Amino acid sequence: MGRSRRGRRPPSHPVTAQADLRRASPPTQETQYPVSKDPEPFDSADTESGRIRAPWERGFERILTPFEEFIHRQTTGGMVLMVSAILALMLANSGLATAYQHLLHLPAQVGIGDWGIEKSLHHWVNDGLMALFFFVVGLELKREMLVGELANPRHAVLPILAAIGGMLVPALIYAAFNAGGPGARGWGIPMATDIAFSIGVVALLAGRVPRALITFLVALAIVDDLGAVVVIALFYTEKLALGWLAGAALVLGTMLVLNLAGVRRTMPYFLLAAVLWYLLLESGIHATLAGVLGAFTVPARPRYDPALFSQRTRALLARFDASYRPGASILTNEELRAVAQALGNGAIQVQAPLQRLEHLWNLPVAFLVVPVFALFNAGIPLDVGALATTLTHPVTLGVTLGLVFGKFIGITGTVWLALKLGIGELPSGTRLNQIAGVSLLGGIGFTMSIFIAELGFAAHPDELLMAKTGVLLASLVAGFSGYLWLRRAARAAPPAGA
Repeated sequence: MGRSRRGRRPPSHPVTAQADLRRASPPTQETQYPVSKDPEPFDSADTESGRIRAPWERGFERILTPFEEFIHRQTTGGMVLMVSAILALMLANSGLATAYQHLLHLPAQVGIGDWGIEKSLHHWVNDGLMALFFFVVGLELKREMLVGELANPRHAVLPILAAIGGMLVPALIYAAFNAGGPGARGWGIPMATDIAFSIGVVALLAGRVPRALITFLVALAIVDDLGAVVVIALFYTEKLALGWLAGAALVLGTMLVLNLAGVRRTMPYFLLAAVLWYLLLESGIHATLAGVLGAFTVPARPRYDPALFSQRTRALLARFDASYRPGASILTNEELRAVAQALGNGAIQVQAPLQRLEHLWNLPVAFLVVPVFALFNAGIPLDVGALATTLTHPVTLGVTLGLVFGKFIGITGTVWLALKLGIGELPSGTRLNQIAGVSLLGGIGFTMSIFIAELGFAAHPDELLMAKTGVLLASLVAGFSGYLWLRRAARAAPPAGA
């Protein structure tokens, strides 16, 4: 192998780039690091003169930029979910109803050679795609428990207690209508809260509600999701195959070992989570729990300390500036390529794997997984002639009243009692009246409630129809009433600017 000429660096590659970042000068104790809450993106308006564009790029940006801005709004996820649910209802109650049902039950197989898994598209969505949804839920749970609202016991106690009250009271109301009957198995349906819908409604009131109230709602919904996961694992699991369960435990243990050993590449965790999904599927435990369990093994520790990254980045940028030649392409400058590679790798390594995966999967889950789930599960055939029977059915009543009144009583009542007992404190700048509005939004159970209904009544189509009807009705009532309540409550207080 020939030796490179004096004064020239070998072509850049990941190993070289990693070494470049390590060789940069270490940080000193005296250095101050400025903090910016809103870092300026590379493609902001003031960097226009430094942009290198493809021939048609500017034209495509005029089309794509408004679309990208729309996607990143807080309300958009809830809007897409609502459109999917409405589309499902239209398909199920139109001339396309037969084709819609055929699509749901269309068989699809994934396999290699003689091995394969065959399920209907409906089951692939509920057992497969929803595992990604639960994976993101698990990542959010872990982040909140480590550095979020749930990390500080003083701040976490109120949303945790509120979530518990908001799960118990709806379940009790449901049980009051269905205890001992064919619908008794659905008691877990009104316990859940749909984060996307509830946050979407609050986002419509931007500037009128305190930010701390939104944080409270997010923490409440996340604890709600955790409770729903526990309910699914403990009460909606059929026969257990211990051999497959032992294999799942072994894979989960391997993922924990990788975490403790400092493996921060995300691909091993994702591949092992897929294996965990299959083993849980065969064990009898609902396979979507692999998403939550796998997410909890993803490392939350970055490789580089932010201060170290900052100091070494400054050194690398100095090298970059020294090697830069105006008008010359970076393709002809090996030093610039090596430094740019080192900066890119360092920017990745200063982020925790948990953070990178959450950022990677948030949009696909919000704009593909959850809307597809709604499309495949919200298609309820509505019989106007039997509407009175449907609305007065014990399952429909239990789900509807549990979500609308149970959440309101459970969350608001628990918060009021906790404050009277001196347990916890209201979020900064909020009032109990606003907590009551949030408790109404907690009754939007949509995604998780329908998911639990599918588990509880998979073999009982009549009860499943009633449960889904109750979920849709309750989500509609809770969403509108929560919005109106919070809007009216905002008039009694100055606009929330902090």
